[in-house]
Amino acid sequence: MQVSKQVFIFIVFLLVSSLVWAEKDSSELWKNLPSGEHFVMIRHALAPGMGDPATFTINKCETQRNLSREGRDQARYIGELVRNNGISSAQVYSSQWCRCKDTAELLKLGTVKELPILNSFFQNYENEKPQTEALAQWLQKQDLSTPTVLVTHQVNITAFTGIYPSSGEMVIVHRQKNGDFVAAGTIKTD
Repeated sequence: MQVSKQVFIFIVFLLVSSLVWAEKDSSELWKNLPSGEHFVMIRHALAPGMGDPATFTINKCETQRNLSREGRDQARYIGELVRNNGISSAQVYSSQWCRCKDTAELLKLGTVKELPILNSFFQNYENEKPQTEALAQWLQKQDLSTPTVLVTHQVNITAFTGIYPSSGEMVIVHRQKNGDFVAAGTIKTD
């Protein structure tokens, strides 16, 4: 099948336009982050597998699914990406799971504070609604004038935003004046 020169040029134009739009969209997200009305939720970096072993213990990393070498590199890259976009420090909160705490620490954006309402409910879905509501209430009271980073799990981010993030994906969330939270966009980091 032969494509005419005009069709080829049009296709190239669309591809370049979409790349420019994506870059513009991403730059808007970065600008919004320190605005006092936005925060970022990050799914922990690459940790092979799904769920946690039956022997899971919250304070014993050896009983959990942990970051791979690629995951540790990805977490460092995310921190670099944030700094390269003008944010040198942040309020950093993490789930108590080791893969989240390690991701948060490797960002090197500030002291990491454990926040149990960011803990996974993957194996306890009855906790989805109360944890998500508790997170919304907690976020209503937070001063977001300093960039705020929440490192958590896919299920938590999906329940809060409706977005299914990949490992290390950043979801920028807008806290509206009426108290609602709306996903402003995502930044992929893989």
